[in-house]
Amino acid sequence: MDIDTRRLKQHCDELCKVIRPAESEALETARLYVIGELESAGWQVVRHPFQAQDSLLTQWSGQNLIARHPDLTIPDKPLFCVGAHLDTRPESPGADDNTSAVAALLEMARLLPGASSSENQWSIELVAFDLEENGMLGGAEHAQFRSQQQTDLWGMVSLEMLGYCDHTPGSQTLPHELVGLYPDTGDFIAVVGNQNSTSLIAAFQNGMQTVPELPVEVLQVPQNGEMLQATRLSDHSPFWDAGYPALMITDTSFLRNPHYHQPTDTVDTLDFEFLGKVSQGCLESTKWILANGY
Repeated sequence: MDIDTRRLKQHCDELCKVIRPAESEALETARLYVIGELESAGWQVVRHPFQAQDSLLTQWSGQNLIARHPDLTIPDKPLFCVGAHLDTRPESPGADDNTSAVAALLEMARLLPGASSSENQWSIELVAFDLEENGMLGGAEHAQFRSQQQTDLWGMVSLEMLGYCDHTPGSQTLPHELVGLYPDTGDFIAVVGNQNSTSLIAAFQNGMQTVPELPVEVLQVPQNGEMLQATRLSDHSPFWDAGYPALMITDTSFLRNPHYHQPTDTVDTLDFEFLGKVSQGCLESTKWILANGY
């Protein structure tokens, strides 16, 4: 079964009707939409409320949505986590950041149960993270939660801005450390991992490369990415800090998309052909990991 780009657009259109910043009624409406879509695909969703402080010591209330499927939960098997943050900046409808990734997550949720097998080596959870825009607080909460629960979590993937593509030469900017090492055309998807994520990087790189005409670039950073802060700007970074293998799948955010954190980050700026290919790559990679581990 393949990703349906029409469904991706429907999800983006619905979620981008209003801006949904932290603690807003609009964010709760978005949660209800995501819960409904997940439950209609057979997933069981648990709200995980939490309190957290940002870097300015402001206290925030958040809720992560944690989804498990009976056919994809295997006793005594390692757990794999795939997530995307649902919140937006107060000034932006967040079509790329991060509705594009939430739409991909919902399509994966629809299709993964049909690819389930009793021979799967891993279980999976899908998570809609909260408070990412306040400092990856939802990711930090979930990493801590899994650690406290002593969950056998072998890896996580954060889907972070998947839908912006520009085929114009020179459309891709790069940190100065990476200039000349990667293309200057913004038509690829990036797989970003740290030193503990070598096998997970390879699994996702291989899965992504099964999708025709989807350029894939890989970056493995030393330690936990402290020397290249742009690689830490999603919910995977708290998992890095907690010692878990983790990836960020991204269209490279502000290094490509001029609408980042702007009112102009609207659905009409997304490339749904590109988003469909990226979503298919995420689906194929995840299916492979569930069946084989890594």
